[in-house]
Amino acid sequence: MEIDPLPNGSGSTATTTPETAAMATSTTVAPITELSSKLSHLTESLKLEHQFLRVPFEHFKKTIRANHRTVEKEVSSVISGIADVADSDGISKDDAILSLTSLVSRLQGIKRKLEEGSRTENLQAQRCRARLDHLESVDAENLSEWSNVRLKRILVDYMSRMSYYDTAMKLAESSNIQELVDIDVFQEAKKAIDGLRNQEVGPALAWCADNKSRLKKSKSKFEFQLRLQEFVELVRAENYMCAIFYARKYLSPWGATHLKELQRVMATLAVRSDTDCAKYKVLFEPKQWDFLVDQFKQEFCRLYGMTVEPLLNIYLQAGLSALKTPYCYEDDCTKEDPLSQDSFRKLAMPLPYSKQHHSKLVCYITKELMDTENPPQVLPNGYVYSTKALKEMAEKNNGSFSFGLSFRFLLFFSPFDQGFLVDSQKRIVINL
Repeated sequence: MEIDPLPNGSGSTATTTPETAAMATSTTVAPITELSSKLSHLTESLKLEHQFLRVPFEHFKKTIRANHRTVEKEVSSVISGIADVADSDGISKDDAILSLTSLVSRLQGIKRKLEEGSRTENLQAQRCRARLDHLESVDAENLSEWSNVRLKRILVDYMSRMSYYDTAMKLAESSNIQELVDIDVFQEAKKAIDGLRNQEVGPALAWCADNKSRLKKSKSKFEFQLRLQEFVELVRAENYMCAIFYARKYLSPWGATHLKELQRVMATLAVRSDTDCAKYKVLFEPKQWDFLVDQFKQEFCRLYGMTVEPLLNIYLQAGLSALKTPYCYEDDCTKEDPLSQDSFRKLAMPLPYSKQHHSKLVCYITKELMDTENPPQVLPNGYVYSTKALKEMAEKNNGSFSFGLSFRFLLFFSPFDQGFLVDSQKRIVINL
């Protein structure tokens, strides 16, 4: 049996009007839509954090391998020493005690190295854990704060790549993000880069020796290029015999895979450093060292899973790609456009133009989009402004505003909220 509600609304079943239902639905849908948008934005943001996790993980693996090689080498040496003592039949008691004391001392040294290596590994494992926790902590509620931390991480990454280590360290310390940045990794690269800029290949060759297996796996020829440059420097110094011995020792193993490059460099022994032949003259130019610096940066970034370009440039280019249009490179480009500045124009040079299906009008005064809700209005002097801008200007100036010396307008509103723009001769020029 159904009970009809009372006319005055006092029945047990409340009456829901369509208007009330619509308001309730819109009130519920709005937060859900906003939350869904934030979650979608969050998901897209996390896709860009590959380097954030890859770098400390690669550093961690490198430390483990280095510690393993060191301990394996030391233990093998100790075992070999023990075997020598055991096989010595005519060794005296004092000599045996001295040898065993030396071996015990070496074992104690190995123990210290193991403890130091363990501390380093624990710190790097803690860094990996901190970064995982940082990514897991983000949600729709603290997305703004998390994005602010990411911006600081991007700035530290840029400063570290540009060798501003002290500034990067101060920013990391003041923001308490030491475990979220990789300043120490870039400081490792600094030694090799400074050496190459000073025309020294020693630090870069030492780095190649530390990462020999990984460079070989990636089929890198960076070490070969360093050896070629060192050979060229011997030829420049007219130390030809040393250059020949150097080529036999260090360059001949690369002959099977890089024969043409090797033949070209070996020809410098005949043409000498003062040659006018462009093919060989370029080998003696200082820009070869700049090329080696760029090559080292590429190999270093590839080894740690980093992007070659700074993250700041990548994020800026992503934004500039949506703003770049042919108008941005014209002389009358507005100052509000980032691409009106030379630095941003240079950064956006390799980017394609933004694909604009429809023209968009932006009010010069309010900087807001002009659309059906805020339509554009053309004044008699030819200027175009949004309706919102005209109303705001009229409210601030007692219902009137002026553009230039010869145009002055009054803004009136009818009882039906219909606006009229009247010029100085009392003519209605625009209906708002």
